[in-house]
Amino acid sequence: MPTAYRAGLLAEAELGHSIEKDEYEKRLDGLRVELLNLQYDSRSADFSTMILVVGDDRPGCIDLLHALHEWMDARYIETHVLYGQWSEEEIERPVFWRYWRRLPPRGRTGLFLGAWPFQLIDGALDKKLGTLELDAGIDHVEHFERLLVQDGTLVLKFWLHLPPAVLKKRLKKAKKKSEWRVEESDWRGLDDYEEGLQMVERLLRRTNTPNSPWTIVESTDHRYRNLAVAQQISHALRLRLESGAPAPEAPTVAAPEPIDEQLVLDRVDLGASLEPKHYDQQLDSLQGRLAELSRKAIDRGFSCVMAFEGWDAAGKGGTIRRLTRALPAQNVRVMRVAAPTDEEKARHYLWRFWRQLPRDGNAVIFDRSWYGRVLVERVEGFAKEEEWRRAYEEINEFESQLCEHGMPVLKFWLHIDPDEQLRRFEARAKTPYKKYKLTEEDFRNREKWPDYSQAVHDMVTRTNTSYAPWKLIAANDKRHARIEVLRTVCERIEAWLDGPGSGKSRKKRKKHKKGRKRQQD
Repeated sequence: MPTAYRAGLLAEAELGHSIEKDEYEKRLDGLRVELLNLQYDSRSADFSTMILVVGDDRPGCIDLLHALHEWMDARYIETHVLYGQWSEEEIERPVFWRYWRRLPPRGRTGLFLGAWPFQLIDGALDKKLGTLELDAGIDHVEHFERLLVQDGTLVLKFWLHLPPAVLKKRLKKAKKKSEWRVEESDWRGLDDYEEGLQMVERLLRRTNTPNSPWTIVESTDHRYRNLAVAQQISHALRLRLESGAPAPEAPTVAAPEPIDEQLVLDRVDLGASLEPKHYDQQLDSLQGRLAELSRKAIDRGFSCVMAFEGWDAAGKGGTIRRLTRALPAQNVRVMRVAAPTDEEKARHYLWRFWRQLPRDGNAVIFDRSWYGRVLVERVEGFAKEEEWRRAYEEINEFESQLCEHGMPVLKFWLHIDPDEQLRRFEARAKTPYKKYKLTEEDFRNREKWPDYSQAVHDMVTRTNTSYAPWKLIAANDKRHARIEVLRTVCERIEAWLDGPGSGKSRKKRKKHKKGRKRQQD
């Protein structure tokens, strides 16, 4: 019988479920064989599996982890125990960096203990997260899980629950035996039990979606718990392998019908230019200004991300070189983005960008970026329509998390007209050290100029947010383009140092980082 009836989602896990040893062993024999076969079958499937195990029974989560490793082939399970321990690298990056970098590739299984649900509940109980911040964190969790499911990942979530009387009894028994599996945080969990369960109910309800539902498992009897989880994993894997398709796509917003034929690029004044003597003066002045600002930014632990997009031969490389010349070489990285590797194609397209985010005091410059999803992948048909349509929301969420962390995103589109592009192509063909830049694909892409122009228009209008606005640069004159980019970078860094990079906002972010630091210690 249950120790006390509790209303809410967790009530089903306080009914006193148990199973006899003989019955357990009898049912487990066949289940282990099925689990192992399903795991091997899924290795060649076009999806990854993420198993999330968390709950108020932390020792039970650890026991379950060992059981799954015994029943399945541990060589193909990537296990991540993520409770309170934060590395220095994780502290200095947006919160979800620690989860993105651990995403399993297609054909593999990722087993996560604690992870993002524990992080939110622990942060709220430790008063590092207020109500609004907790809700914002849950919003990020919802988006993260939805994004994974839409990309084809099989997400299985288990909450292992113990009634308070059972938890208290176990902890007291463990204390008498000096049980090494019980930690101080388990006792704190008992002290905060009622307050914590209110937050748990809130988290479970918000993130209990049709495509990634929670399975709440009573953990009072370890045999019942183990069988319940193993059966659910087996059932879900079998269904997914038999269907051969991911969960249904979430609806995407259709593109609005244009009111007129004008595109955002039509408003860029391509006649803008700069005389050589004025260019030299401004270049020297702005590079000096940027060098000084970079020193201040490094002192404050300020990091930033810059993304450069534009037409072929628009001058992205030359502009980036003028930027990096003013920045300390040890604090800046330039990432030239090409076609994804096999390792990158085995995961969500944002994975390769999340893992390149800089630490405090550093900057990363992307020469082409995550916007390839809604540009080349859209126009060339490398992404399905539903994939690139939902990418706008995914990108906005990605950039918002960076900015919330205090890592502003600077985005530039370098714009030239077709005649200027052709002139530069011809000049490249005659220049020995630039010939490598010119390919047949460059000329082929010119035939799709209208398609790319429409894609750029949709990209800018749908991702031009207040926290990460686009800057459209007239680049028919390279000197003008370089000065405009340098000036914009200086202005954005100055604005950050005077705004979010100082005062209350900066102290608030430091508080969260110190909270993660305490967890690490």
